[in-house]
Amino acid sequence: MAVYDLEEQEQLDELKAWWAQWGNLITGVIVAIAVASVGWQGWKWYQRKESAQAAALYAMVEKAAAQQDPAAARQATGQILEKYSGTAYATLAAMLSAKLQADAGDTENAVLPLQWVIDHADLAIMRDIARLRLAAVRLNGGDAQGALAVLDKAPSETLLVRYYDLRGDALTAAGKIDEAKAAYDKALAQVNANPVAGDRSAEIIRLKRDALSGGAQ
Repeated sequence: MAVYDLEEQEQLDELKAWWAQWGNLITGVIVAIAVASVGWQGWKWYQRKESAQAAALYAMVEKAAAQQDPAAARQATGQILEKYSGTAYATLAAMLSAKLQADAGDTENAVLPLQWVIDHADLAIMRDIARLRLAAVRLNGGDAQGALAVLDKAPSETLLVRYYDLRGDALTAAGKIDEAKAAYDKALAQVNANPVAGDRSAEIIRLKRDALSGGAQ
């Protein structure tokens, strides 16, 4: 029994020595893990709260859209962009509000939310869509050169038909007829390369292209 007690004491002494060397580090790691866990849970709670509040404001934007109230949409969108810009609702609200402002003929207030999406949206496709819509707003406002400046960069492939079509419109408005024809031709090539049943884009683009030549080509 005495031998057993001696071996046990030796093991205990080794454990004490080991703990003296590594105990503080282990304790620190355990505390860090605990703090990180609590912090992560707190962050998830904060995100859920942010998302819920942003969703409530976005519902106000949707209501304003249904009531054709651009001012109310603009106000709610402003709050989302100011307080909850990190949520997906920010991009959605900006795009919807921009449409309402454009439909109301308010070019300036349509431009601002679209530019925000271009500068801040996480998804490249959303930035591309916002860029095309901004070009359309510029063009509808009589600023063909401004529209062409926005269209300086081509979007993702799925949006090339609309991109070249819009470039053709802007070039036509700017009096650059040959370049406009080339843009319409590229749009038609994209339509033909990716045909969609029931899509009349090719027909409409061809009519605009032919009008520049004074008849069908």
